[in-house]
Amino acid sequence: MARPSSFSSCMVIFTLAFLAIFTSHSSAQLSTNFYSKSCPKVFGAVKSVVQSAVSKERRMGASLVRLFFHDCFVKLGGPFWDVKLGRRDSKTASLSAANSGVIPPPTSTLSNLINRFNSKGLSVKDMVALSGSHTIGQARCTSFRARIYNETNIDSSFANTRQKKCPFPGPKGDNNLAPLDVQTPTAFDNNYYKNLISQKGLLHSDQVLFNGGSTDSLVRTYSRNPKTFSSDFVTAMIKMGDIDPLTGSQALLLIYTSSSSANLSTDFYDKSCPQLFGTVKSVVQSAIAEERRMGASLVRLFFHDCFVKLGGPYWKVKLGRRDSKTASMNAAEKSLPSDRSSVSQLIQRFKSKGLSATDMVALSGSHTIGQTKCKTFRDRIYNETNIDKSFATMRQKMCPVATGDDNLAPLDVQTPNVFDNNYYKNLMNKKGLLHSDQVLFSGESTDSLVRTYSNNPDIFFSDFAAAMIKMGDIDPRTGSHVNKY
Repeated sequence: MARPSSFSSCMVIFTLAFLAIFTSHSSAQLSTNFYSKSCPKVFGAVKSVVQSAVSKERRMGASLVRLFFHDCFVKLGGPFWDVKLGRRDSKTASLSAANSGVIPPPTSTLSNLINRFNSKGLSVKDMVALSGSHTIGQARCTSFRARIYNETNIDSSFANTRQKKCPFPGPKGDNNLAPLDVQTPTAFDNNYYKNLISQKGLLHSDQVLFNGGSTDSLVRTYSRNPKTFSSDFVTAMIKMGDIDPLTGSQALLLIYTSSSSANLSTDFYDKSCPQLFGTVKSVVQSAIAEERRMGASLVRLFFHDCFVKLGGPYWKVKLGRRDSKTASMNAAEKSLPSDRSSVSQLIQRFKSKGLSATDMVALSGSHTIGQTKCKTFRDRIYNETNIDKSFATMRQKMCPVATGDDNLAPLDVQTPNVFDNNYYKNLMNKKGLLHSDQVLFSGESTDSLVRTYSNNPDIFFSDFAAAMIKMGDIDPRTGSHVNKY
């Protein structure tokens, strides 16, 4: 192990707010000393932001921080290993992408599990070892109700205990939680496998690992030998971390860095952020102390980052902007186009900032992700005619005429959590949520661009990246020049 510690030593994959302060360090290889010279105080700044966010919303830690962890979990035990650093991942997780089958569901059969992990270059042994992460964490009633009421390969007393908090039928109690490991739910050990041998696996996808199939022998081995489990778990985690990592300038949309690196490395932050592990350790320790599920959530996030790709274009981002840490609502309302803008107003507003009509239409494609409040689209869904009737009716259900101003709806009705070109396809089907969206395809000069982007995602990605770079060059404040807002 890299260093003795009873806590997790982790790496942070920072959100946009944190990455905005990173400099343009250039390196041929990823390393743990990546930011020691270019940004030696980065983690002090990040720590205060993360602590503030987590204190306001306990589960926010999982949303703000992507964690590769060095010795697993704070105060939970578990193996140690050197973690390769330098991943460039998204600042968000996609529920729809995760539930699309990329990550195996709790109803998976053994063959489903083997095939899914095999598709990511992971062996049967890797799959069984990684399943051992269910030694911590909890699951919702909706994910195990069918097992505790309908399956026969389950201990009767265990099933009865779980049924008390997971009534049948649903949806009552759907969100009630139960520990995945009935013996030691907050300790990282090998009791998960002992539970399977006793037919006390909570999820169907757990118990199939010990049900007369090809993985029975591995379950027996791990149940008897925690060191073998720990060793195989570490090997599998390292392999999983190497699944299609985005590094250097190949940053996912909204994750900014200009490093030109090619490989993950365990010493990625040694120079650039030498205090990285201590800082992250304190954040994780605090988060898990307030919410014991956080350890399991971090493991889940690691699976998500390695299995799920959110898509989107890549570009090198110019760094060094000196902007305010706050936003001005008044300034935004004066400068940014409103949701009631016409095509001519949009074109003129963007032109005043040195951006073309092509830039404007491409940047509007950022509405392929995100949500907006009912009050911004109420007039459109009730009064406009260039809107699909079924789409309007669906939106009216959650956006009444006189109430629900703050109710949210996705800007992209098809794939709201994936950065793709479906936004433009929606416009062609009259399913643009905002008036300022639909006017881009309403018999105006921008119709041809919408058609092009709807038919060719590569052209959209290229134009979007070019427009983002141009927008980043609009009156930047650098050095000692700091924006007021």
